[in-house]
Amino acid sequence: MVELGRLLTAMITPFDAGGEVDYPKARKLAKALVDSGTDGLVIGGTTGEAPSMSDEEKLRLFGEVKEAVGRSAAVIAGTTDNNTRKSIELSIEAEKLGVDGLLLTVPAYNKPPQEGLFQHFKAIAEKVHTPCLLYNVPGRTALNMTDETTLRLAKVPNIVGVKEASSMPDQITKVIDGAPSGFRVWSGNDNETFSIMCTGGYGIVSVASNIMGLQIKGMMGKVLEGDIEAAAGEHRRMLPIFNALFWVTNPIPIKYAVNRAGWNVGKPRLPMVEPDEGFKKRFDPVMDRYKPDIPPESRYTP
Repeated sequence: MVELGRLLTAMITPFDAGGEVDYPKARKLAKALVDSGTDGLVIGGTTGEAPSMSDEEKLRLFGEVKEAVGRSAAVIAGTTDNNTRKSIELSIEAEKLGVDGLLLTVPAYNKPPQEGLFQHFKAIAEKVHTPCLLYNVPGRTALNMTDETTLRLAKVPNIVGVKEASSMPDQITKVIDGAPSGFRVWSGNDNETFSIMCTGGYGIVSVASNIMGLQIKGMMGKVLEGDIEAAAGEHRRMLPIFNALFWVTNPIPIKYAVNRAGWNVGKPRLPMVEPDEGFKKRFDPVMDRYKPDIPPESRYTP
């Protein structure tokens, strides 16, 4: 299986002034994120505004980003929704583009039972050869995938891990403890990376690493070295920005932050909107406490 990496960035999607996907900018941004510590890029997730993108846009974006980063970083493509057949079709097409992994998100809205979740993900994974990363995010989907279901799915050969954003520490610990060899748990929330890794988790699918990947990677390195006190200090230092990035719905704050860090990545697409002035007045002083790691846009060509 391809090594997906410990620090995976949920990459934002740049849009141009007309609201269209800015593919050259996405290529540049992907390279910059790799240079600022990212091991892998999750494309077409919530942070990338996938719900407001067409399948054609997603597939082109998967291909352009993979071409841009080559072997320097893994590319994990978000290919699922609450339609199993459509999810299988998009996953097959993404695999043809040479992506390194697929992100399989718990379905929203139709709220299947746990057996339905198991069958849904199993059906998708069995139609591809690419490593699959499950994504449990009940705050978005109104449905929690239990540890029992996750561990059943961990036995499917090409399901290699889970992005856990349930904020249920006991459940996450049970998955870590019961997982077969090679099945890994990534934190789905920046403010939980420290605790999950200290419990045996593998890494993070990060929103904040769009602007501060090297700092997050440094904290993770301290955990892996066993310097828990220093890692805890870094966690506490970064906690204010981790939390501020979720004061309003993601990806509104992180897109604003990347623009503020000197990259012109455009506005969010409706139904997402730009943050209001009240948010900016609260957020800017928090962001100003940190030096962004992302290199200047001027350094990159598409």
